[in-house]
Amino acid sequence: MARYSIRELEKLSGIKAHTIRIWEKRYNVIQPKRTQTNIRYYSEHDLKKLLNIAILNREGWKISDISKLNNHGLSEKVREFTYNSKDLESEIEKLVIAMVDLDEMKFDQILSNAIMHEGFEQTIIKLIFPFFERIGLLWQTDSINPAQEHFISNLFRQKLMVAIDNLRIPDKQNAKTFIFFLPEDEFHELGLLFYHYMIKKSGQSVIYLGSSVPFNDLIETARLIRCDYLFTTITTALSGNKLKNYVERLSEVFSKQLIFIAGVQIHEADFPLPNNVVKISSPTELNERLKSI
Repeated sequence: MARYSIRELEKLSGIKAHTIRIWEKRYNVIQPKRTQTNIRYYSEHDLKKLLNIAILNREGWKISDISKLNNHGLSEKVREFTYNSKDLESEIEKLVIAMVDLDEMKFDQILSNAIMHEGFEQTIIKLIFPFFERIGLLWQTDSINPAQEHFISNLFRQKLMVAIDNLRIPDKQNAKTFIFFLPEDEFHELGLLFYHYMIKKSGQSVIYLGSSVPFNDLIETARLIRCDYLFTTITTALSGNKLKNYVERLSEVFSKQLIFIAGVQIHEADFPLPNNVVKISSPTELNERLKSI
């Protein structure tokens, strides 16, 4: 059973820690436990309850009324919004619950509902990407049970691979070529797959190398094919000076290519990027970049 700090609850639920404390004290909606060293923590049950409360609160319910519902009543009220909700913020919260519960049926229901209202690409941009952004920081601190992470990641991966396979193969005579890869010891592949789908859908050609690619293999691939761009995401493998050194080495070795880098670590980096390195902060930003390619 995973344990969560109040800051982790804030990241997963989108509810400010200050508000959680008020609700906890005034309405007794959740009850934190304490470790032997007197540190407060919250359970998966607390997380799910808070997420359900957030959904109803966003639908216009007052917290004073929500606090009167028992667990069954709370779940039933949330279930009423499952089929007709267009509120993507609530859908993100439902996805977190599906992840915690390892509930594939709930996952498919939420995703199908979003695709019906938004279409596949907009579901990626508006729902899937923000969902993984929300839980991405917790992966770095092992705050999410690995089984939960693998469960939800593999479900999304299956959906994305099918979507990518269904895209037409671009005309290589007119298409630019991207090499997609993750650095060595980087295994968080979903962000890369999101962007792979977008690049291929735009009509460009992708050479997809996948996770944990040794630098020499990257060099060899670029030697064998004409490469216009490189694309990578960095979530956990590199930070600080190691990240800076890796980016500078990429820039130097692939000086004739434009290099796109996404992911939490590059987003938080505080060093200047080389001229041929572009930070991608969101799918929307990438779409804008693609217009000039």
